[in-house]
Amino acid sequence: MVNALGKLGIWAHPSLVSDELAQEVEKLGYGAIWLGGSPDADLSDVDRLLGVTDRVVVATGIVNMWKDDAAPVAESYHRIVGRHPGRFLLGVGIGHPEATKVYQKPYDKIVEYLDQLDEAGVPVEDRALAALGPKVLKLSAERSAGAHPYLTTPEHTRQAREILGEGKLLVPEHKVVLDTDPERARSIGRPRVENPYLHLTNYVSNLKRLGWTDEDLANGGSDRLVDALVLHGTAEQIADGVRAHWDAGADQVCIQVLNEDPLPVYRAVAEALLS
Repeated sequence: MVNALGKLGIWAHPSLVSDELAQEVEKLGYGAIWLGGSPDADLSDVDRLLGVTDRVVVATGIVNMWKDDAAPVAESYHRIVGRHPGRFLLGVGIGHPEATKVYQKPYDKIVEYLDQLDEAGVPVEDRALAALGPKVLKLSAERSAGAHPYLTTPEHTRQAREILGEGKLLVPEHKVVLDTDPERARSIGRPRVENPYLHLTNYVSNLKRLGWTDEDLANGGSDRLVDALVLHGTAEQIADGVRAHWDAGADQVCIQVLNEDPLPVYRAVAEALLS
């Protein structure tokens, strides 16, 4: 069974997580490193980062079901937990339908994939499911350790906790920019929100369920939307945004730093939240 994740993690593409960065965030007290960008089935970066750290959990956020079959992913899971027991959480999901030409109902694909992970001996408690809508959130509670929502707000976290119930893992991702100039911070955050997420059906649908309007979603996103999806300001202001997720029921929040040099941001946020 995977170790406790702690209350704060980081989310980053594997190419942005050097061995040295992983070691530093572990020292700062972050409990998990979530690897985005649809890691390949061999999960070599998970092996790499676990090999240079001592305690931090490494999770995938997420292995894309359309891209990699369950069988090789399960083989990698067993290899990794054999070497590093208790330190790997397999996050899986369907990504977005625009990325695949294979037609299959997304929900059916998720169920089929989870069935295959069951058959391959990947324990329910060692896997998490990317989930935004109510149906998949419910499935994540039934078939995995819990949910890993992406591009969400504390209001979504509150709703997700109600669906998941107590005792199920809930780890939302949230983007951050350490910059006290709102316009400059938005100039960094808006492109990362718009491209590709405001052009993808599942994310747009989720934001509309949360009450955001077509006007908010147009032209790269309104200031109000960008401010909600990209925490910015001082380290303490960012920390307040993370605490809002905790108060809404998140077990851990994994921050995705959009500043060019993320390490000072990790340090500042850790000081604000973990010291």
